[in-house]
Amino acid sequence: MTKGKILVLNGPNLDMLGLREPEVYGRQTLATINHGIASYAEGMKLECDFFQSNSEGALIDKIHEVRENYDGCILNAGAYTHYSYAIRDAIASVEKPFIEVHLSNVHAREEFRRHSVISPVCKGVIAGFGMHSYLLAVSAMRDLIQ
Repeated sequence: MTKGKILVLNGPNLDMLGLREPEVYGRQTLATINHGIASYAEGMKLECDFFQSNSEGALIDKIHEVRENYDGCILNAGAYTHYSYAIRDAIASVEKPFIEVHLSNVHAREEFRRHSVISPVCKGVIAGFGMHSYLLAVSAMRDLIQ
């Protein structure tokens, strides 16, 4: 019996994990990360669905689905984090908890990565812990939706 259902949503270029800048993002693929998240969440009686897209519109469509189909969402919006007001507005319209996640410590990187337009509409931000950023978000989400 599950205690909640969450969507783990990944944005542009995260399908390239393991290949793209492994010194920054690590060597784990998105499939490996998703498997680890699913196993961890199952131990907390949470059900997870996963979606990745390089398209802003597809991500917005999935964000809208959170309203009716999920208790909350863990979102790594990739580069959209820094400039997509459309994703920001979609999150604000859903009225469910969102947690912003980043594999790397965005505050220790280039200046443009230090500003998030989606943070103000998320319950919190977890960054810099690689795959563990997602696991920490699962724990936080469990507390938010119970």
